[in-house]
Amino acid sequence: MKDIRIEVDAHTHTVMSGHAWSTLQENCAAAAAKGIRAICMTDHGSRMKGTGTIWAPWSFSQLPEEIAGVRVYPGMEFNLWDTQGHLDDYPPSAFPHIRFGIASMHKNVMPVLDRDAHTEAYIRAMDHACVDLIGHPGIPAYPVDEERLVRAAAERGRLIEINNNSFVARPGCDGACRRIAQLCMRYDVRVCVDSDAHFSANIGEVPKALAMLREIGFPPELIVNLTFERFDAYIQEREARMRAQG
Repeated sequence: MKDIRIEVDAHTHTVMSGHAWSTLQENCAAAAAKGIRAICMTDHGSRMKGTGTIWAPWSFSQLPEEIAGVRVYPGMEFNLWDTQGHLDDYPPSAFPHIRFGIASMHKNVMPVLDRDAHTEAYIRAMDHACVDLIGHPGIPAYPVDEERLVRAAAERGRLIEINNNSFVARPGCDGACRRIAQLCMRYDVRVCVDSDAHFSANIGEVPKALAMLREIGFPPELIVNLTFERFDAYIQEREARMRAQG
């Protein structure tokens, strides 16, 4: 784990999120300057105030596959808002346009309930073919049954996020993030180590997340976005899942 850098940042935001500061082109330019080979553009879903409309996924077809030599996967950070695992209010016809899906909880969308309810919401979201990654699950505002969550990810072939921004902007997340990472080691659950960048300068910057993983001896082979080839292989896997589940 010493001196490694991620080649793909799978959780980034643009001005389309309403509270981020950079355009997609600015994010790609920053990624290219750092040797980042790909990013997922994962702006917040439609239930987040100030973000794009419910029709945004249909406009993904306007984007090139590469900008400034950086591969772009158009994705979405879905907002969970109930215990049923609903992904904002998107109709089924939106999901084929989304190439990487994150399911997350945010205070201005999801009510704070209890550990079992939060866990159930995440697990139900993982049953959706379009959801790839459970976003920042270690946040204190939404405690979960950590073992049940990670085991569900193992059973469904989904990814767990180790979110660098949580160590910066979400005080008190350290213990839960560490425990979740250790459970991922135990159950061989793959992770993404992401910046959750809301400004271009933060693209690919994940030092605090990597430091924690080094401390616990986390195996690099479980980090899906460590190399472009490994991440792109996962994308092919998820596209097969999308086709199989219709």
